[in-house]
Amino acid sequence: MNDPSPQPRDWLPRGAIASIGVVFGDIGTSPLYSVQESLGGHGAAAPTPENVLGVISLIIWSLVIVLTLKYQFFIMRADSQGEGGTLALVTLAMKRVADSPRLRKMVLGIGMFGVALFFGDGVITPAISVLSAVEGLEVATPALKPYVIPITLTVLFVLFFYQHKGTSKVGALFGPVMVVWFAVLLLLGVVNILKQPSILQALNPWMGLHFLFNQGGQALAVMGMVFLAVTGAEALYADMGHFGRVTINRVWAFLVFPALVFNYLGQGALILGDPEAAKQSFYLSAPSWGLYPLVALATAATVIASQAVISGAFSAAQQAIQLGLLPRLTIVHTSDQEKGQIYVPAINWALLIAVIGVVIGFGSSSSLASAYGIAVTGNMLSVTLLAFGIVLRHMFAWSWVRTLLLFGLFLAIDLAFFSANAIKFFQGGWFPLAMGGIIYFLMSTWNQGRSITEQAVRQESIPLAPFLRGFEKEAPVWVPGIAIFMTSNPDLTPMPLVQIISKFGSLRETVIILVVRNAPTPYVPAAERLAVTPLADRFYRVVIRFGFMEQPDIPLAMRSLKLGDMPFALEDATFFLGKATFIPGPKPAMAPWRLRLFLSLINAAESPALFFKLPPQQVMDIGTRMTL
Repeated sequence: MNDPSPQPRDWLPRGAIASIGVVFGDIGTSPLYSVQESLGGHGAAAPTPENVLGVISLIIWSLVIVLTLKYQFFIMRADSQGEGGTLALVTLAMKRVADSPRLRKMVLGIGMFGVALFFGDGVITPAISVLSAVEGLEVATPALKPYVIPITLTVLFVLFFYQHKGTSKVGALFGPVMVVWFAVLLLLGVVNILKQPSILQALNPWMGLHFLFNQGGQALAVMGMVFLAVTGAEALYADMGHFGRVTINRVWAFLVFPALVFNYLGQGALILGDPEAAKQSFYLSAPSWGLYPLVALATAATVIASQAVISGAFSAAQQAIQLGLLPRLTIVHTSDQEKGQIYVPAINWALLIAVIGVVIGFGSSSSLASAYGIAVTGNMLSVTLLAFGIVLRHMFAWSWVRTLLLFGLFLAIDLAFFSANAIKFFQGGWFPLAMGGIIYFLMSTWNQGRSITEQAVRQESIPLAPFLRGFEKEAPVWVPGIAIFMTSNPDLTPMPLVQIISKFGSLRETVIILVVRNAPTPYVPAAERLAVTPLADRFYRVVIRFGFMEQPDIPLAMRSLKLGDMPFALEDATFFLGKATFIPGPKPAMAPWRLRLFLSLINAAESPALFFKLPPQQVMDIGTRMTL
């Protein structure tokens, strides 16, 4: 599929500066801790010249293979109307296996697994990024060590507290600050390389391979630390819809990649000259007079990186809700100009509580490094399985030989990184897996519960066609106005409609059976938003479609509605919503404790009236009880 964004004439496309903060914030702050943990952390390789060259070579070539080859050359071509991310990939894969229920279930399971681990990663990233930046104060003055945790918690609390104001308030600063950050990374690298030019040998991939072949079991542990350099790769794919593949690729090639490579080489050069510097190689690579400004800049960069992860969590939650994987949550749009700028209060405060617990529980970036990585590698595995196993092969009509060669190469790399991080399970790696497992369980419970409730509704409902034929024999008393009945199944009679007829014998003179559909695309064109079908005299079926990146707004969508020759006036309409109370039956379709969890999720979900932005004074809830 071709990139939908226009091909710009300038080498630096529009939006490039903004993308530097949003897309590359996470991976751009990896130099704060990746070399330090690989050569100076717990279980790290001894900082001998041979090991330094090998580790730096592994870091650089991981950037080349994972970031450049895998994601930019291949994964980012699997887009859904220009949008990327795990759930966009799921929708593409679901189309390819539409005729196989078993494969559809497998694809959905892999997608939920990847998204759950993304949320787990969303807890670790802000904690380790900000903590590693503030720890630079220890290097400047050891007496400030007791204040590192309080300062980190304060920065994180302020960051999460102001999420409701939206990223547009500070978004203009993101790009310029990160441009300065990458320029400083580049400058620090060049200065230190000039002092130890022998570090340039690390550009030879054989140095990394030699390290792996000669370190035995320790090589696997070090690979888990090397992987810290490529965390944030998923942001390139997830944010593709905001900036376009061309913009992201060019910013990576012309700024981010050179800055990272030179900085990693510079840190390696510093350690070649002073092996003791491995314990804080990033901050020690700067002159003493520039340490405090560097800590301030690093803190700003990590806040930006954390902001990008938090915004990504909001977007992932919105997509999951639209795809029916999470219950309805309150979603606030923080910008009237940018669709993607949203705030999800429940996700925000849950992340804050988890992040605070992580900072206090782990206490240092070195301890957090053991927990970091396993969730990211799991997410990368899910992307590889879906992209190469299903989407790209069909999209580009690849042969099985080419598919297996590429799939095998990147799967082997993902599995190597996953294995390297898995050995850190008991050192903290269990935490993001536990977080992801909880989220996966909630999504699977919600998904299964929705299927059960839909089946129960079908069993209790009356087919719509014969119900409408009954009006030909006995018409109700027609009263002025428009009655809108929302339903998820257009072939069944909404229960509120049956109850109103049976109890009152009267009905509004215009009746709309309203169906909201979640399209398997990010956005739905305005021309395809509404579909109107006359059902009988006075009865219409209206289908409204929303993409998985859109926030449903029914009143806005219905502004252009026309019912034959009759104009539609929203102020004359009343929305009748079914408010079902589900109770466990003698033989529930789910385990009783899990069913109770599902029912609690239903109760916690935002009401349809608020979620679909219905005018509250024009909504009437009609209750009913159903047994599951």
